[in-house]
Amino acid sequence: MNIKRARQEIINTIRAYLAKDEDGEYRIPSIRQRPVLLMGPPGIGKTQIMEQIAGECDLALVAYTITHHTRQSAIGLPFIVQKEYGGVERSVTEYTMSEIIASVYDRMEASGKREGILFIDEINCVSETLAPTMLQFLQGKTFGNQAVPKGWIIVAAGNPQEYNRSVREFDVVTLDRVKVIQVEPDFAVWKEYAYQAGIHPGIISYLDLRRDQFYRMETTVDGKNFVTARGWQDLSELIYAYERMGLTVDREVAVQYLQYPAVAKDFANYLELFTRYRSDYQIEEILSGTIRPGILNRLKFAPFDERAQVVSLVLAGLSETFRQARETDRCTQELYTLLMSYREAAAETKTGGEMSPAETDGAGTDAAETDRAETVAAIPDRAWMDGTKAVRQPAIRLQALADQKREAEENRVRAGQNDRARIRSARKVLETLDLWVRELQLSGAEEEAAWAYLKERFGEKEEERVQTLEKAQERLEYAFDFMEAAYGESQEMVLFITELSVNPDSAWYLRENDCPRYFMYNKSLLFEGRDAGIRKELDAIRDLQIT
Repeated sequence: MNIKRARQEIINTIRAYLAKDEDGEYRIPSIRQRPVLLMGPPGIGKTQIMEQIAGECDLALVAYTITHHTRQSAIGLPFIVQKEYGGVERSVTEYTMSEIIASVYDRMEASGKREGILFIDEINCVSETLAPTMLQFLQGKTFGNQAVPKGWIIVAAGNPQEYNRSVREFDVVTLDRVKVIQVEPDFAVWKEYAYQAGIHPGIISYLDLRRDQFYRMETTVDGKNFVTARGWQDLSELIYAYERMGLTVDREVAVQYLQYPAVAKDFANYLELFTRYRSDYQIEEILSGTIRPGILNRLKFAPFDERAQVVSLVLAGLSETFRQARETDRCTQELYTLLMSYREAAAETKTGGEMSPAETDGAGTDAAETDRAETVAAIPDRAWMDGTKAVRQPAIRLQALADQKREAEENRVRAGQNDRARIRSARKVLETLDLWVRELQLSGAEEEAAWAYLKERFGEKEEERVQTLEKAQERLEYAFDFMEAAYGESQEMVLFITELSVNPDSAWYLRENDCPRYFMYNKSLLFEGRDAGIRKELDAIRDLQIT
């Protein structure tokens, strides 16, 4: 199966294993909770999906690459204790706690989460001395004499033997005690992730045209030639860095990540053209509403792959706009939720009861349609001193909300949930809350004045959100103007509509906002049916043949 389906299978397994009965006991007893064994080629994202899964399931995560460990760090160090057997005192060997098990308890202490995932990578590539320990771990969920705590799900990953000469085969006894999930590379699934991860558009565009180069593994007389998903992602980060420094990623640089010389050469040539076309075709001008006649004339006589690259460049420009719009919307919605919690706490402090519907008016969208954060416990009415300014209850209450939000985010990080998009959004929300707290502190505003101030500042954020969405709408309309003028109802338009549907940020925007032209072309072109034929044509195009 592909990595997306594997991810969902692991999530389903975790939910089944952690389900409890009316007595609070796990419905599936620990002994029947088989460890998940994720088997697949290297570099296809087995490790990365574990962070995503931990975040989605709100679990702690401890991850180890077991090849970095010795027998001592895995099972602990021996020490001598005295025990009495049959009235005779004897020296007995015991072991300190395994470093890995200790890390689980450390994570529980740091994050406050009692349930989690213990992920062991490259589990079938261990040394001869450690192999029995790994078999014991999979069969008995222990390292040495230390058991994995209840509520912790074991997920292990390994590579098939053809990819690693140090792989050790598991026997039937072991395999009969694990849940095996076989994973294969799948570009279509990876592309969804690539959009979310912000993979360089030149890479996405290249692989869209040459999908057979996404994952390659070949043994030659000179050794192994290979390209993996991990290689493409790491190269993407370097391309962005080189662009900021004004440097060029040529063949000699690309082959450091794409260890398949023919693919590295082909991609470097493609990236050079991609970069040139971004300048030649004035993509930013197009998305700002200016279409030069010379560009339309050049496209009329351009080969199909050049025309397709220009479509990719337009999509890349839109993608960043949609990402910003989605992030701004997410931050604004979260600020609204926090302000509703603030208002509820203020009402409880004032009346000791619930807030009337009228008191919620003016904060933003309808509160009934928005998820609310936990209400902050009412703080006794008082003032405290900040320098020479008296800081009133509103500043204290908002600071409490900010602290609560900050602690929750820090706990997620301590738990191993390192989703970059969530962390970036949380940072922006906290920066805004901290600014509002400081301004309330300096003003010493009482309840009504403080609420009026917060509504005004939130209104500014709401206006910023609206402007960001309007900018996205404007750039999308300009993109359609260009696509209609340059391509009409052509194959390129089908690709354009398809990619808008695949990219998670543009798909979110189109779900939340009207775009008549998108839905018109979506329906009239029947892109789902025509896309397969276009892909065959793209696959047949090889201006730069790879041999």
